[in-house]
Amino acid sequence: MNLPNKLTVFRVILIPFFVIALLPQFSTTGRYVAVAIFIVASLTDMLDGKIARKYNLVTNFGKLMDPLADKLLVCTAIICLMELDLLPYYVVIVIIAREFIISAFRLIAANNDVVIAASYWGKFKTTFQMIMIIALLLHFDNYAWHILETVLIVVATLLTIISLLDYLVKNKDVLKDQN
Repeated sequence: MNLPNKLTVFRVILIPFFVIALLPQFSTTGRYVAVAIFIVASLTDMLDGKIARKYNLVTNFGKLMDPLADKLLVCTAIICLMELDLLPYYVVIVIIAREFIISAFRLIAANNDVVIAASYWGKFKTTFQMIMIIALLLHFDNYAWHILETVLIVVATLLTIISLLDYLVKNKDVLKDQN
């Protein structure tokens, strides 16, 4: 297993530790540990792709598992944030629905031997979602921070919708001639 794939697996392994750190008995300290774990996991997302492309270490395992690891990380985090009453349920639904729709779309494309690369909007969306998650996990109790959190939630949600629409419009031919 090459280094980018090990980083992807490491990201998945970090997810249960992230959730454990958010358990109520760990309170504020646990929240900061969760932020640190989330940041490390997010950085491995950026790093594994750069290493894979730079050293030509792109594998089928990586093509499948890297986006799956990202989805697991982000979806786990937003579900935890919803449970902590830091993120509205409808934002969680929009983000998770987008991930299911794109995953289904990619499966259809793969079934037709079409590889659909990640788009600029998708990468921008993921980055913004990760920034939003970090800000919400930190959740400083002051007015300015609450404004920042609200702006990040709105922008991340809008980017989620925009990236979905962009993805579907650019790849609409994948759905043609489907039975």
